Amino acid sequence: MGSVHDVVPARGGRIAARLGQGLTRELWLVQIGVFLNALGWGAVLPFEVIYLHDGRGLSLGTAGLVVGTLTGVAVIAAPLTGPLIDRFGARAAAAGAGIALAAGYAGLALAHSAAVAFAAAAVGGAGNGGLLPAQSALIAALAARDVRHRATAVSRVCTNVGFGAGGAAGGLVAGYGLPGLVALLLLNAVTYLGYVGVLILVVRKPPRTEPLGGGYRRVLRDGAFVHLAATNAVIIAVGWGVLPWVIPPYARGGLGIGAPLIGLLLFANAATVVVAQVPIAKAAEGRRRVVMMAAGAGAIATACLFVLAAPALGKLSYLSLVVASIVIGAGECFHTAALMPLVADLAPVHLRGRYMATMGLSWWTGLALAPTAGTQLLSASATLTFAICAAAAGAAAVSMLALDGRLPEAARLTPRSCPAVRPPASPVGAAPGASNG
Repeated sequence: MGSVHDVVPARGGRIAARLGQGLTRELWLVQIGVFLNALGWGAVLPFEVIYLHDGRGLSLGTAGLVVGTLTGVAVIAAPLTGPLIDRFGARAAAAGAGIALAAGYAGLALAHSAAVAFAAAAVGGAGNGGLLPAQSALIAALAARDVRHRATAVSRVCTNVGFGAGGAAGGLVAGYGLPGLVALLLLNAVTYLGYVGVLILVVRKPPRTEPLGGGYRRVLRDGAFVHLAATNAVIIAVGWGVLPWVIPPYARGGLGIGAPLIGLLLFANAATVVVAQVPIAKAAEGRRRVVMMAAGAGAIATACLFVLAAPALGKLSYLSLVVASIVIGAGECFHTAALMPLVADLAPVHLRGRYMATMGLSWWTGLALAPTAGTQLLSASATLTFAICAAAAGAAAVSMLALDGRLPEAARLTPRSCPAVRPPASPVGAAPGASNG
């Protein structure tokens, strides 16, 4: 008959496994860096167009183009990052991207002309293009295959805790006018440097690996992956781009909503992800990935209809925007629970950096459309803007369902994780090319 001492450690181990989601200590520490990264970004994101337009006197169209440069340059930088990740590891690529982002946002804070703003945005855009694929490849390398969806979910939670806290604080600080907006940009630069510090101190330096053949030619020959990336660009344009860049100027100019309440829209979205992301990731286990992503796109389409209906609701117009923000957050959870783990499954290990970079290109293509095309459409017609967004998200849902037959059988379902039984940690921390995942 066992004693109480035989029982308690086992129970404690099970609790620790549940709280840890089967992730390593190194990966959890990386998530702290992800939080710092998101904190400053969330504070400044909904006010970028407002800062450039109201604070620096640029026209709405020019302000939208500057913000579009932050994402447009990322479209060019993302594929250039892929070979660097495969050759030098994700840690080095992510650190370089964080430094570029810090320099870009500090430059925007000091920009007194359109020319300086565009130059700073170009530097930040290069960092944007490198950070997403490098961070995704890093998480894929540090997490075993059966818990990658959970690692992605935890990363999203950390991102949205930071993003939500930043958004709420940013709304308050932005209320102080130009000095407050400048402070937000500088804070964002500092948090990117904090993220770089975590990467350098926590993630072990990977050994050098020799690149193998294939390159982007092999990526582009993967029809299922190209289908996924193209559809993802549409979902990102609507689900990730409209809320931070199109709804805030619409809410302020079209509905007369103040800065603090605009910040709370981002907070509601982020809080939804914090609450729902991990449960949705667990619910995805054993289910078809395309169904999860199609459900996410459908939710985003529905949210656009709530925004479309806001002007007709009078005093309830702000409540309609809050509901839209929450529904978008739920849609994001369904989409991301499947997306990056699917990319990691489709990618040969020695080309994971290029696959992640191509998906990063997809993300930034979508994000570039929102402030660039979205603000131009908004200047013409808010009704047309959100009707087009709803239709695009609905079409993306159909496209995701059509993808299922093109996927390898082994990649169609999210694996059921067994966090109580973990393989030894990889000795190559950030080297996607040498990962045993």
